[in-house]
Amino acid sequence: MDLTQTIALGMGVAWASGINLYAALLMLGLMGATGHMQLPPGLEILQEPPVIMAAGFMYCVEFFADKVPGVDNGWDTLHTFVRVPAGAVLAATAVGDVSMAAQVAAAIIGGTLAGATHATKAGSRVLINTSPEPVSNWTVSLAEDIAVFGGLWAALNYPAAFVAALVVFIIAMIWLLPKIWRGVRALFRRLAALFSNQPVAAPESAGSQADAELRFSLSAPPEGGEGDARK
Repeated sequence: MDLTQTIALGMGVAWASGINLYAALLMLGLMGATGHMQLPPGLEILQEPPVIMAAGFMYCVEFFADKVPGVDNGWDTLHTFVRVPAGAVLAATAVGDVSMAAQVAAAIIGGTLAGATHATKAGSRVLINTSPEPVSNWTVSLAEDIAVFGGLWAALNYPAAFVAALVVFIIAMIWLLPKIWRGVRALFRRLAALFSNQPVAAPESAGSQADAELRFSLSAPPEGGEGDARK
C-alpha cells in the first residue's frame, strides 16, 4: 500500500467504526478472506472464519436493534465504550508496522474520528426518534449501513477520492455537532419540564391531619366572643 491507501484505510475503518463497527469488521474480513484485498499484517486476523462469524452475528443483532426507536439510543450509549476504542485500535493497526510513533498518531486521530462520528450518529438519532413514525428511523439506519459498506469500498478502491470526501464530512460534522448538542439539551430540558409539572401529592397521614385541625381550632375565635364584647 502507498501512503494514500494507508491513510484512507486507517481513517476509513475509524470513521466506519463510529457508525457501525460490526459492519466494518465484517466487510474487511470478507474481502480479505475472498482475496479481494490484502489486509495489513495486523488486520489479517479479521479474515479468520471465527472472527467473520462473530462480526456477522453482531452485525445482525445491531441491524435489528438499530431499527427500533429507543432501543437504538440504548445501543448507541452502550457502544460508546466499544466503537471509540475499537476505532483507535483499527486505525493504529491499519498503518502496519511503520513505526511506533506512526501507530500512536494513527490511534489518536482514529479514536478522535470514531468518537466524533459516533457522537454525530447517536445525537442525531435522539432527535430523529422524537418523530412518532418509525419510517425516518429505518431510513436513516439503512442509509448508515450503506454508507459504511460504500465508504469502505471507496477507501479501498479510490483512496484519494475517499480522503477528499472524508475531509468534507469532517468539516460538515464540526458544523453540525454543536447544533445536535443544543437540540439534545433542549429536548431533555423539555422532558424535565414535562415531568416536573406533574407533581404527585403524598398521602396525608392521620397525625399531620390532626395537627392541622388543632392549629385551625386554636387560631379560630371562640363562638359568641364578638357578641360578648359588644355587650
